[in-house]
Amino acid sequence: MLDPSTLALFAAAALALSCTPGPDMLLILSRSVAQGRGAGFASLFGAMAGIYVHAIAVALGLSELFRAVPIAYDAVRYAGAAYLLVLAWGAFRSTGSTLATPAAAPALSLGAVFRQGVLTNVLNPKVALFALALFPQFVRPEAGHVALQILLLATVLNVISLAVNGSLVLGATRLSRAAAKRLRFRRAPGIALGTVFTGLALRLAIDR
Repeated sequence: MLDPSTLALFAAAALALSCTPGPDMLLILSRSVAQGRGAGFASLFGAMAGIYVHAIAVALGLSELFRAVPIAYDAVRYAGAAYLLVLAWGAFRSTGSTLATPAAAPALSLGAVFRQGVLTNVLNPKVALFALALFPQFVRPEAGHVALQILLLATVLNVISLAVNGSLVLGATRLSRAAAKRLRFRRAPGIALGTVFTGLALRLAIDR
């Protein structure tokens, strides 16, 4: 398997990546504010599962399809943008009752939030291309099975992401509780979440 020095170098790169604001971080924070700590972690775990999907795709060589067939990239890109717009519409329609009554049932089940995290990550072809560019740089064919090495790197990335984004989830829930005490801010988390989804959808659709 990979030697400790290679893993340490990758861990440093993963830490820098995890600390850089991006779509996953925005979604996790927004979901945490909108529905609380449980939903924030469900969204985070969904994004982590999406990383494994991309890692498996890299191991199988499927991500090369985006480079060889540009229309495949566009198809996934527009599908992801459409999905994010659907999520934005649902968030804008939210009444904010979850924040107003913390003991009430969440607007979305944790399973649904987890699936959103997975799909949002998987339907972003830029994540696939990033994985294709990053993972092979640290793979050593002489160190053993390449697919297992890639999965190990994905696990290191996810553990670091859990530490970084998990701390953000815990901080965001305090903001959520503060907003819940003020009735005029009742719909603010839903509006913020819808705005994030819309912005990501537009960025995904028009940024080439």
